[in-house]
Amino acid sequence: MTTQSTSVERILGFVTESGHTFGTVEVAYETFGTLNTERSNAILVEHALTGDTSVTEWWAGIVGPGQAIDTEKYFVVCANSLGGCSGTTGPQSVYDDGLPYGSRFPQVTIRDMARLEHNLTQILGIDSWHAVIGGSMGGARALEFALLDKRKVKKCAIIAAPAFCEADQIAWAMMQERAIELDPDYYSGDYTAVGAFPAQGLGLARQIAHLTYRNDVDLNNRFSRRRRSPDYYEVTSYLDHQAKKLTARFDPHSYVVLTRALRDHDVRIGRSHDLTTALADACVDNLVVSVSSDRLFPPAQVELLAQNLPGDVTHHVIDSGIGHDGFLTETEAVSTALKDFLDT
Repeated sequence: MTTQSTSVERILGFVTESGHTFGTVEVAYETFGTLNTERSNAILVEHALTGDTSVTEWWAGIVGPGQAIDTEKYFVVCANSLGGCSGTTGPQSVYDDGLPYGSRFPQVTIRDMARLEHNLTQILGIDSWHAVIGGSMGGARALEFALLDKRKVKKCAIIAAPAFCEADQIAWAMMQERAIELDPDYYSGDYTAVGAFPAQGLGLARQIAHLTYRNDVDLNNRFSRRRRSPDYYEVTSYLDHQAKKLTARFDPHSYVVLTRALRDHDVRIGRSHDLTTALADACVDNLVVSVSSDRLFPPAQVELLAQNLPGDVTHHVIDSGIGHDGFLTETEAVSTALKDFLDT
């Protein structure tokens, strides 16, 4: 039986890149397995944009007893991101005046999230992670974590994530942000203070995002032009279902904060305009995984990252017709790539 625990650590005086100082930041995380005597078997798994700390659930078949990320062999840690809504300080956390941060919550970056997890690393007493692994926004966090201090990372696996977002990804993010901001119940992020909730805006944002998570061929094959009723297509029902699932569990302003963080992701900022130079201090044992049908972060964009990372780099393309979500659904292919990488 794998040991599992849920914890919260409090970090004082954390300063974001935007210049905001948090008096206290709470970091919620879950651990799975046991840290060995040498403290050398720790793996940090970074969740995607709307993920949470329950990594054995959202990455079932990849993380768990006997899986590629084996919780009987490794001590696995998954922390909720700064700005999230699953225990770590975010827009619904209480501000100094006793009300939620709401619109006062600062803009945070992928680098802020990684810096905060370096503080968590120190608290956990881990000198070096055996591996840092993440997919999508989690992949961006894993890359930034390694860049901040490669001595803390022996291996880094970046899955379905690039070195920086380009115009197409920025455009998709803008539409999602606007969908939430234009909801009359949004109140600039202060909806909780007035007893409102911008469910329609968040639901529409999720529907827009989901069209980037799934490939057009996948949607066409699954739904074609079939209808539930004369004015209601099956694909519409599917997107409505996705919207309802997210609005039942996620905070709209957290969605805006995290979407902007991923939108602004660019490892070259503050380092070098030249990508090879910007990545020079990265981990020197890297796995980069792309999904063949990914239209959010196409394989060529992910491969650009692989081509510019230092040291030993393996770029593995998963053959999938699903699209970006293949990093979650293609468990056998992802497991094979990760197991080979972790065992060498």
